[in-house]
Amino acid sequence: MPVRDPYRRPWPGREVTSGGVTLHVRETPGPDGVPAVYVHGLSGSATNWTDLAALLSTRAAGTAVDLPGFGLSRPPATRDYSPSGHADALLCFLAGRGRPVHLLGNSLGGAIALAVAARRPELVRTLTLVSPAMPDRRPDPRRVSDPRLVLAVLPWVGERARAELAAMDPRTRAEQVVALCFGDPSCVPEHRLAETIAEIEARGRQEWARDAANRTAVAMLAGWFRRDLWLLAARVQAPTLVVWGDRDRLVAPRLAARTSRALRARLLMLPGVGHVAQMESPDVVARAVAGMWDAVAAGTWHGADPGS
Repeated sequence: MPVRDPYRRPWPGREVTSGGVTLHVRETPGPDGVPAVYVHGLSGSATNWTDLAALLSTRAAGTAVDLPGFGLSRPPATRDYSPSGHADALLCFLAGRGRPVHLLGNSLGGAIALAVAARRPELVRTLTLVSPAMPDRRPDPRRVSDPRLVLAVLPWVGERARAELAAMDPRTRAEQVVALCFGDPSCVPEHRLAETIAEIEARGRQEWARDAANRTAVAMLAGWFRRDLWLLAARVQAPTLVVWGDRDRLVAPRLAARTSRALRARLLMLPGVGHVAQMESPDVVARAVAGMWDAVAAGTWHGADPGS
């Protein structure tokens, strides 16, 4: 596996229309065969996968998508920002390409990827979920240093918190994002922080960005009070790897074992790592993903014992 380039710039991007859905994507060149598709989390973008896609590029060509209304993708005409709406868009996009993929998702993107795998199993060769946003009726706001980050996802009462966060200068917001998402914020190099600042500035110029983030956050939280995603997990047929950091401040690590059991998946717990393991420990995650791909191709992959 290639050595990670700590100064790699984001992969080139373009708009692609597939299955009636137009998304901005960043494409990683790679060999023919089963391609990889990467799906970011809430308020993230395709650039969240720069390093992992590079490390896996010797094995699979990659497409990191910007979900509708995020990154550089335009908002959906329906303004449906619910998890099921995002899953519909991704499902149509993948179906239009007409071939199965290795599907990888982080946080909200993990929940969306799970839903796609459950609804259209023929589209997903393998599934990798990094801290997927599984429903949690017992969130712990003490894990978050700034309570506004919790309030911001709440309907109605969160409007003031969202406005205060939006009013922060881009560097302060970027530093807060890093502190929230990484187990060890000091591991983030300055050039990656600069990229985050630039993306926050760019999002501030998009007339739809705040609406997309607010509506998606509220719809995701509302979904946490239903069992839909847990029920969908039981329908997933694809070989699945679940990755979780034990310092995740956004989706509780205590959900990791339950999630892997529900999916009959293997679980990789990473000590000292936060919510975005594919960014914080891309080398470790890449080895685990490549190992799954190899085992599936060889017919030797076995998921976790559902009773474990």
